Amino acid sequence: MPMTDNTWNTAITDVKANEIRLRGYRIDELMGRVDFGQALHLLLRGELPEEKVGRLMTAILVSSMDHGPGAPSAHAARNAASTGAPLSACVASGVLAINRFHGGAIEDCARALEQVVGLADEKECSLDTAADQVLAGYKSRKVRVSGFGHRVHTADPRTARLFELAAEAGLAGRYIEACKAVESGLERQSGKRLPINVDGAIGAVLLELGFEFEVMNGFFILARTAGLIAQAREETTRERKMRKIVPGTHCYDGPPARETENR
Repeated sequence: MPMTDNTWNTAITDVKANEIRLRGYRIDELMGRVDFGQALHLLLRGELPEEKVGRLMTAILVSSMDHGPGAPSAHAARNAASTGAPLSACVASGVLAINRFHGGAIEDCARALEQVVGLADEKECSLDTAADQVLAGYKSRKVRVSGFGHRVHTADPRTARLFELAAEAGLAGRYIEACKAVESGLERQSGKRLPINVDGAIGAVLLELGFEFEVMNGFFILARTAGLIAQAREETTRERKMRKIVPGTHCYDGPPARETENR
Protein backbone atom coordinates (compact mmCIF):
# COMPACT_ATOMS: atom_id res chain seq x y z
CA MET A 1 0.00 0.00 0.00
CA PRO A 2 1.49 3.41 -0.91
CA MET A 3 2.08 5.90 1.89
CA THR A 4 -0.71 8.45 2.43
CA ASP A 5 -1.26 11.16 5.01
CA ASN A 6 -3.19 8.68 7.16
CA THR A 7 -0.88 5.68 7.07
CA TRP A 8 2.60 4.60 8.07
CA ASN A 9 4.44 1.62 6.67
CA THR A 10 6.18 -1.38 8.18
CA ALA A 11 8.10 -4.11 6.39
CA ILE A 12 8.33 -6.49 9.35
CA THR A 13 5.04 -8.30 9.98
CA ASP A 14 1.76 -8.44 8.06
CA VAL A 15 -1.24 -9.56 10.11
CA LYS A 16 -4.55 -10.50 8.52
CA ALA A 17 -7.43 -12.69 9.62
CA ASN A 18 -6.07 -16.23 10.16
CA GLU A 19 -2.68 -15.31 8.67
CA ILE A 20 0.56 -13.87 10.06
CA ARG A 21 3.49 -13.25 7.74
CA LEU A 22 6.98 -12.39 8.98
CA ARG A 23 8.97 -10.68 6.21
CA GLY A 24 6.61 -12.38 3.76
CA TYR A 25 6.79 -15.90 5.26
CA ARG A 26 3.83 -17.43 7.05
CA ILE A 27 4.77 -17.88 10.71
CA ASP A 28 2.89 -21.19 10.95
CA GLU A 29 5.01 -22.51 8.06
CA LEU A 30 8.24 -21.31 9.69
CA MET A 31 7.28 -23.08 12.93
CA GLY A 32 9.04 -26.43 13.16
CA ARG A 33 11.00 -25.77 9.96
CA VAL A 34 13.51 -23.10 11.06
CA ASP A 35 15.24 -22.60 14.38
CA PHE A 36 15.06 -19.44 16.46
CA GLY A 37 18.38 -18.16 15.14
CA GLN A 38 17.17 -18.33 11.54
CA ALA A 39 13.90 -16.63 12.46
CA LEU A 40 15.78 -13.90 14.32
CA HIS A 41 18.00 -13.29 11.29
CA LEU A 42 14.86 -13.07 9.15
CA LEU A 43 13.26 -10.64 11.60
CA LEU A 44 16.26 -8.31 11.84
CA ARG A 45 17.80 -8.58 8.38
CA GLY A 46 14.83 -9.47 6.20
CA GLU A 47 16.17 -12.72 4.73
CA LEU A 48 15.98 -16.32 5.85
CA PRO A 49 19.54 -17.66 6.21
CA GLU A 50 20.85 -21.19 5.71
CA GLU A 51 20.91 -23.56 8.66
CA LYS A 52 24.60 -23.00 9.51
CA VAL A 53 24.02 -19.28 9.91
CA GLY A 54 20.93 -19.95 12.01
CA ARG A 55 22.96 -22.29 14.17
CA LEU A 56 25.55 -19.55 14.68
CA MET A 57 22.85 -17.03 15.57
CA THR A 58 21.36 -19.43 18.09
CA ALA A 59 24.82 -20.08 19.57
CA ILE A 60 25.27 -16.35 20.16
CA LEU A 61 22.05 -16.31 22.18
CA VAL A 62 22.94 -19.45 24.13
CA SER A 63 26.37 -18.05 24.97
CA SER A 64 24.91 -15.07 26.84
CA MET A 65 21.80 -16.57 28.47
CA ASP A 66 23.18 -16.41 31.98
CA HIS A 67 26.40 -15.78 33.87
CA GLY A 68 25.32 -16.42 37.44
CA PRO A 69 23.33 -14.44 40.02
CA GLY A 70 26.18 -12.01 40.61
CA ALA A 71 25.85 -10.31 37.22
CA PRO A 72 24.35 -6.81 37.63
CA SER A 73 21.23 -7.61 35.60
CA ALA A 74 20.59 -10.85 37.52
CA HIS A 75 21.17 -9.06 40.81
CA ALA A 76 18.67 -6.37 39.84
CA ALA A 77 16.08 -8.96 38.81
CA ARG A 78 16.55 -10.87 42.07
CA ASN A 79 16.23 -7.70 44.14
CA ALA A 80 12.96 -6.92 42.41
CA ALA A 81 11.74 -10.49 42.90
CA SER A 82 12.63 -10.28 46.58
CA THR A 83 10.19 -7.38 46.97
CA GLY A 84 7.33 -9.40 45.52
CA ALA A 85 7.39 -7.75 42.10
CA PRO A 86 5.70 -9.61 39.23
CA LEU A 87 7.84 -11.40 36.63
CA SER A 88 7.53 -8.59 34.08
CA ALA A 89 8.86 -6.05 36.59
CA CYS A 90 11.71 -8.37 37.62
CA VAL A 91 12.78 -8.86 34.02
CA ALA A 92 12.41 -5.15 33.30
CA SER A 93 14.61 -4.34 36.31
CA GLY A 94 17.28 -6.67 34.98
CA VAL A 95 17.09 -5.30 31.46
CA LEU A 96 17.38 -1.73 32.76
CA ALA A 97 20.66 -2.73 34.44
CA ILE A 98 22.10 -3.62 31.01
CA ASN A 99 24.08 -0.59 29.96
CA ARG A 100 27.50 0.49 28.74
CA PHE A 101 29.54 -1.44 31.32
CA HIS A 102 27.29 -4.51 31.50
CA GLY A 103 26.08 -5.79 28.16
CA GLY A 104 27.32 -2.82 26.15
CA ALA A 105 30.67 -4.24 25.10
CA ILE A 106 29.40 -5.93 21.95
CA GLU A 107 28.70 -2.72 20.06
CA ASP A 108 31.74 -0.92 21.47
CA CYS A 109 34.07 -3.73 20.42
CA ALA A 110 32.50 -3.98 16.98
CA ARG A 111 33.08 -0.27 16.38
CA ALA A 112 36.75 -0.71 17.31
CA LEU A 113 37.07 -3.67 14.93
CA GLU A 114 35.47 -1.62 12.15
CA GLN A 115 38.14 1.02 12.73
CA VAL A 116 40.90 -1.59 12.47
CA VAL A 117 39.60 -3.07 9.22
CA GLY A 118 38.89 0.37 7.76
CA LEU A 119 42.38 1.61 8.61
CA ALA A 120 44.01 -1.51 7.17
CA ASP A 121 42.09 -1.01 3.93
CA GLU A 122 42.79 2.72 3.78
CA LYS A 123 46.53 2.45 4.41
CA GLU A 124 46.93 -0.95 2.74
CA CYS A 125 48.65 -2.28 5.84
CA SER A 126 48.28 -5.47 7.87
CA LEU A 127 45.55 -5.89 10.45
CA ASP A 128 48.25 -6.12 13.13
CA THR A 129 49.66 -2.73 12.13
CA ALA A 130 46.18 -1.21 11.98
CA ALA A 131 45.31 -2.71 15.36
CA ASP A 132 48.41 -1.17 16.93
CA GLN A 133 47.49 2.26 15.57
CA VAL A 134 43.88 2.04 16.73
CA LEU A 135 44.98 0.85 20.17
CA ALA A 136 47.44 3.73 20.42
CA GLY A 137 44.53 6.08 19.84
CA TYR A 138 42.48 4.43 22.56
CA LYS A 139 45.43 4.63 24.95
CA SER A 140 45.99 8.32 24.25
CA ARG A 141 42.33 8.99 25.07
CA LYS A 142 42.61 6.79 28.18
CA VAL A 143 39.77 4.63 26.92
CA ARG A 144 39.67 0.87 27.35
CA VAL A 145 38.85 -1.31 24.34
CA SER A 146 35.75 -3.36 25.09
CA GLY A 147 35.52 -7.08 24.45
CA PHE A 148 38.87 -8.19 25.87
CA GLY A 149 39.71 -9.62 29.27
CA HIS A 150 37.29 -11.04 31.82
CA ARG A 151 36.90 -10.79 35.58
CA VAL A 152 36.42 -14.58 35.86
CA HIS A 153 37.83 -16.30 32.77
CA THR A 154 41.44 -16.28 31.63
CA ALA A 155 40.26 -18.01 28.44
CA ASP A 156 36.56 -17.47 27.76
CA PRO A 157 35.31 -20.90 26.64
CA ARG A 158 32.56 -19.33 24.54
CA THR A 159 34.91 -17.40 22.27
CA ALA A 160 36.61 -20.36 20.61
CA ARG A 161 33.27 -22.09 20.06
CA LEU A 162 31.69 -19.05 18.39
CA PHE A 163 34.68 -18.67 16.09
CA GLU A 164 34.50 -22.38 15.29
CA LEU A 165 30.82 -22.11 14.35
CA ALA A 166 31.54 -18.98 12.32
CA ALA A 167 34.16 -20.93 10.35
CA GLU A 168 31.65 -23.75 9.76
CA ALA A 169 29.21 -21.16 8.39
CA GLY A 170 31.89 -19.73 6.09
CA LEU A 171 32.04 -16.48 8.07
CA ALA A 172 35.56 -16.51 9.53
CA GLY A 173 36.56 -13.31 7.79
CA ARG A 174 38.48 -10.08 8.34
CA TYR A 175 36.55 -8.91 11.39
CA ILE A 176 37.37 -12.07 13.31
CA GLU A 177 40.98 -11.73 12.18
CA ALA A 178 40.91 -8.10 13.31
CA CYS A 179 39.61 -9.23 16.70
CA LYS A 180 42.57 -11.58 17.03
CA ALA A 181 44.91 -8.79 15.90
CA VAL A 182 43.58 -6.52 18.64
CA GLU A 183 44.08 -9.28 21.19
CA SER A 184 47.73 -9.59 20.12
CA GLY A 185 48.12 -5.82 20.03
CA LEU A 186 46.83 -5.46 23.58
CA GLU A 187 49.39 -7.97 24.78
CA ARG A 188 52.16 -6.06 23.01
CA GLN A 189 50.90 -2.79 24.45
CA SER A 190 50.36 -3.87 28.05
CA GLY A 191 52.66 -6.85 28.42
CA LYS A 192 49.82 -9.01 29.66
CA ARG A 193 47.28 -11.18 27.89
CA LEU A 194 43.73 -9.88 27.64
CA PRO A 195 41.89 -12.66 25.81
CA ILE A 196 38.90 -12.07 23.59
CA ASN A 197 35.79 -12.48 25.72
CA VAL A 198 32.35 -13.52 24.55
CA ASP A 199 31.26 -9.92 23.92
CA GLY A 200 34.23 -9.31 21.65
CA ALA A 201 33.61 -12.57 19.84
CA ILE A 202 29.93 -11.73 19.34
CA GLY A 203 30.83 -8.26 18.05
CA ALA A 204 33.21 -9.76 15.48
CA VAL A 205 30.72 -12.41 14.38
CA LEU A 206 27.85 -9.93 14.05
CA LEU A 207 30.05 -7.76 11.84
CA GLU A 208 30.75 -10.81 9.68
CA LEU A 209 26.98 -11.33 9.48
CA GLY A 210 26.44 -7.74 8.38
CA PHE A 211 24.47 -6.45 11.36
CA GLU A 212 24.28 -2.75 12.17
CA PHE A 213 26.02 -1.50 15.31
CA GLU A 214 22.76 -0.19 16.74
CA VAL A 215 21.15 -3.64 17.13
CA MET A 216 24.18 -5.55 18.42
CA ASN A 217 23.64 -5.05 22.15
CA GLY A 218 20.09 -6.24 21.56
CA PHE A 219 21.48 -9.74 21.20
CA PHE A 220 22.72 -9.59 24.79
CA ILE A 221 19.39 -8.21 25.99
CA LEU A 222 17.45 -10.91 24.16
CA ALA A 223 19.69 -13.72 25.39
CA ARG A 224 19.96 -12.52 28.98
CA THR A 225 16.18 -12.10 29.29
CA ALA A 226 15.92 -15.89 29.49
CA GLY A 227 18.40 -15.92 32.35
CA LEU A 228 16.57 -13.11 34.12
CA ILE A 229 13.37 -15.14 34.07
CA ALA A 230 15.19 -18.09 35.63
CA GLN A 231 16.95 -15.94 38.24
CA ALA A 232 13.77 -14.11 39.25
CA ARG A 233 11.79 -17.33 39.49
CA GLU A 234 14.45 -19.01 41.64
CA GLU A 235 14.57 -15.99 43.96
CA THR A 236 10.80 -16.08 44.35
CA THR A 237 10.59 -19.81 45.05
CA ARG A 238 13.74 -20.46 47.10
CA GLU A 239 14.59 -17.38 49.14
CA ARG A 240 12.97 -15.33 51.89
CA LYS A 241 11.32 -12.06 50.99
CA MET A 242 13.09 -8.68 51.26
CA ARG A 243 16.47 -10.25 52.01
CA LYS A 244 19.81 -8.53 51.62
CA ILE A 245 21.30 -10.00 48.44
CA VAL A 246 25.09 -9.83 48.44
CA PRO A 247 26.73 -10.75 45.09
CA GLY A 248 29.37 -13.44 45.32
CA THR A 249 28.05 -15.06 48.50
CA HIS A 250 25.95 -17.68 46.74
CA CYS A 251 26.79 -21.39 46.50
CA TYR A 252 25.86 -23.54 43.50
CA ASP A 253 23.79 -26.61 44.42
CA GLY A 254 22.45 -27.60 40.99
CA PRO A 255 23.21 -30.71 38.92
CA PRO A 256 26.85 -31.84 38.84
CA ALA A 257 28.93 -31.50 35.69
CA ARG A 258 27.46 -33.53 32.84
CA GLU A 259 28.19 -33.99 29.17
CA THR A 260 26.14 -32.72 26.26
CA GLU A 261 24.84 -35.55 24.12
CA ASN A 262 24.53 -35.22 20.37
CA ARG A 263 20.89 -34.47 19.63
